[in-house]
Amino acid sequence: MGRARKMGTAQDLTEYERRRLDNIRRNDEMMAALQVRSRAASLSSSSPSKRHKTDLKMKSYKEKLEKTPPSETTPVVIRRSLRARGMPPPDSEVLSDDILDDKYRPVQTPFADELMSKVKTRGPISMTDAYSGSDSGNEVLVGMIMGIASSECHGGRAAGNETGAGSSGVSDGMSGRTNDDDECKKGIGSDLAVDFKEDIKSETEEGESFRVCDSDWERKIGESIGGSTLEEENIARVVPGRILSVKFFPTHNLRMVAVGNRSGNVGFWNLNTCDEEGKGEGIYLFNIHSGPVSGMSIHPSNLLKMYTSCYDGFIRAMDVEKEAFDLVYAGDECICSLSQRPDDSQCLFFDEGFERLHMWDLRVGKSSSSWILHADRINTIDFCSRNSHLFATSSSDSTACIWDLRKMEQCVRKVDHRRAVHAAYFSPSGSYLVTTSFDNTLGIVTGDTFQKTSVVSHNNQTGRWISSFRAIWGWDDSSIFIGNMRRGIDVISPVQRRMVTALTSPLMTAISCRLSVHPYEVGTLAGTTSGGQVYVWTSS
Repeated sequence: MGRARKMGTAQDLTEYERRRLDNIRRNDEMMAALQVRSRAASLSSSSPSKRHKTDLKMKSYKEKLEKTPPSETTPVVIRRSLRARGMPPPDSEVLSDDILDDKYRPVQTPFADELMSKVKTRGPISMTDAYSGSDSGNEVLVGMIMGIASSECHGGRAAGNETGAGSSGVSDGMSGRTNDDDECKKGIGSDLAVDFKEDIKSETEEGESFRVCDSDWERKIGESIGGSTLEEENIARVVPGRILSVKFFPTHNLRMVAVGNRSGNVGFWNLNTCDEEGKGEGIYLFNIHSGPVSGMSIHPSNLLKMYTSCYDGFIRAMDVEKEAFDLVYAGDECICSLSQRPDDSQCLFFDEGFERLHMWDLRVGKSSSSWILHADRINTIDFCSRNSHLFATSSSDSTACIWDLRKMEQCVRKVDHRRAVHAAYFSPSGSYLVTTSFDNTLGIVTGDTFQKTSVVSHNNQTGRWISSFRAIWGWDDSSIFIGNMRRGIDVISPVQRRMVTALTSPLMTAISCRLSVHPYEVGTLAGTTSGGQVYVWTSS
């Protein structure tokens, strides 16, 4: 074993050990002279134990969770890789919406099994059973919507108008708005409406794709959009997980956002509610689907019903009067998009099986017509305001098409892209169409017969964990909004064919994937994220 060396005696130390002790002694003397240890101790005592982080107190939904003791029989789940389980690796190709091939699951709660059995039934689900809050928030929501619907009955906009057409307050028979609706839109909507019509006329006469707008036009756009700000009280986490659908309630007297996420949850956020008593913060969460909520429709002529579609093949209607979510349609194929005509609240248009479009008559409860329009799934369906027979579809087959319901044998106009088209929306006047593609472009289509197309470059590579961008129109035809990967919202001019400004804020902590503008409040814009947050910009 060798002789044990006593380190305490200098004669037993090696040369290396003596040098090491000398170096330690000299370092201690130097640190004592510089008072390094005393200063470090004073700094550590004055600084907090944890790094300070500015935490935004975000409004959030509340779930009725009950604490239960852990079960001793609960098996321990061990995570294993695909290789260890003998399974092939997943496809490396990035999907356009990145959720169709995932095994989506609703939010796990102590009532998950019971709730899922109700969600998958083909009957109605009461709002009380579907509500996830800890109080009677569903009753508050019902009373609020009923009051708003009744208050908007005056002036010809009957909330219970089942036909949606021929009401005395609808000026053009298509928009579902009264004659004085446009007067309520102050700012850019009223200032530039006449100028835009003149631009459309000049484009047609001169035969050019787009006429370069003057500096006054750009100044008005910048002033209007630049006035939109993001305040801390206008940020909330409305649902858990990724938001796929978002809509503002189309009403003058209420600023409320409805969203649907990938877990089958539908959330409502009333921004006019103050959280003085801490009761829900104006957020109401329901679980009504067993998969991602792919579409929403709230018709201005019937605020008492909201339709939602799901990838599980179900379409449900939130009937506020019955306080239930009725089952409207149940199929075996995936439903990726949902829409209604602006002059008809009794027909639903939705895709089924990735390529077939149905026109569903709510009065008789069956499909009145169906067509095969694309070679892949239909991502959006949108109708033209100036001609309700025209509608546009965007598809993952790399095309966007304009159709006429009176002659569906051939599309009116086809816009080709190199990759999947995530959205195609008409402008408020019905004169423009904007398409959003995964090939990093926006297509802007105009002309009397939509024969002219221009391309605007935009980075649309959101990846797998963020929902695809969808460009939407503002309150008139002068601006297009689309999220960006820098946690902001780009504002694009269809006339100049370029980005003119962007909405940015230090309060934006996530990427706004899906957007919606309030139809009657110029400057009010909602951006939603993959984390369930909703950011609402308002005009200053």
